[in-house]
Amino acid sequence: MASLKEIKGRIASIKNTQKITSAMRMVSSAKLHHTQGMTEKFLYYKDQLQAIVERLGGFQLTSPQQENVHSVVLIPISSNSGLCGAFNSNINKATFQRIQELKSQGKEVLLLPIGKKIAHELQKAGIDCNLGYFNLILHIEKGGNFAEIAFLVEYLLQLHQNGTIDSVEFLYHHFKSMGSQVIQIDSLQLTVDKSVQHADEQSDSQPSTHNPQPSTYLTEPSPDELLASLFPRLLNAQAYGILLDSLTSEHAARMLAMQTADDNANDLLKELTLLYNKTRQQAITNELIDIMGGQSGKH
Repeated sequence: MASLKEIKGRIASIKNTQKITSAMRMVSSAKLHHTQGMTEKFLYYKDQLQAIVERLGGFQLTSPQQENVHSVVLIPISSNSGLCGAFNSNINKATFQRIQELKSQGKEVLLLPIGKKIAHELQKAGIDCNLGYFNLILHIEKGGNFAEIAFLVEYLLQLHQNGTIDSVEFLYHHFKSMGSQVIQIDSLQLTVDKSVQHADEQSDSQPSTHNPQPSTYLTEPSPDELLASLFPRLLNAQAYGILLDSLTSEHAARMLAMQTADDNANDLLKELTLLYNKTRQQAITNELIDIMGGQSGKH
């Protein structure tokens, strides 16, 4: 059985660790509420911008047809630091699984990791990847503007225009709730495809007995000029929204991990305190027995 001094030392150590986990939980909670508010507001902006672009161009943004995709840029997003439960390990597992799936389909895979953890895992596995944007998540967390995102999107557009890639996939955690973050893959459409039209656009072209409603914007300059200006902004917004979503999931996962650690520390403290009291009581009992035995020996 451990001595009283050892048990007391363990209790003190756990209490010190609990102070750290409790502080990290509160910090993660504050960051989560801040980032969650930013994400909700920004996603509303992104959805409205996408609706304008689709309505302006008379098309619907869709993922590229798989049969036309021969090379893919895979962008997995992890965190820069640990202590967030299975957040990074899930991304690592999903990334390697997705790489195998794409290669089994005969597609060339170019990797562009965002986040130190996934970048380190890919390097450790000996997989060649572009590390030029691995620290992008840190800029977003510190309140970075669209400049960093614009550089990334411009780089992806250049690769597409040069014929190097056909598709871009973001692999990240989507925030569903405080206790649930799911792995999601989103494709980024790099070209304007007018082959898929809205149902309301198609219905507008059919004769109707009702009074016609205006189906297009009155724009100055022309719709094509506005579309050329707004479409890159939409790509920036989509990429930024994905990074915000992943960052929100990271803070939620870390807060949950620290809450679990805090609860486990409380349970362990109760067990050690009970053990300490039992050991102390046993030591007192043994001392009393020794004293009583000594007194009876004199008689």
